[in-house]
Amino acid sequence: MGNGHTLIAKVLSSNTLLLKGRPSSQILRQTRIAKFLVGDETGTILFTARNDQVDLMKPGAIVVLRNAKIDMFKGSMRLAVDKWGRVEVTDPTDFAVKEDNNLSLVEYELVNVVEE
Repeated sequence: MGNGHTLIAKVLSSNTLLLKGRPSSQILRQTRIAKFLVGDETGTILFTARNDQVDLMKPGAIVVLRNAKIDMFKGSMRLAVDKWGRVEVTDPTDFAVKEDNNLSLVEYELVNVVEE
């Protein structure tokens, strides 16, 4: 895939936290995953945070998402930052979030293109 995007977004709300992995003695192997609604002047999107990223995503915080990528999940867009990117908390700024344009609510049908 192409290069990721760097964007500044406001954390609007958080969602359920999932713990994946074997809970036994392998505590270190657990992956924490949480979904957050983030937004900027263009719209909002669900962001999937993992592990340390979860701690940075406090509702109301302004975050810089470096090398963020769009993933498709069940026909809708999600934003994520993988190990090649970074989530950083930055100074609060006054920007209006366009909350009536939630990109994650748009359903996309995956169409198979048949090569002629």
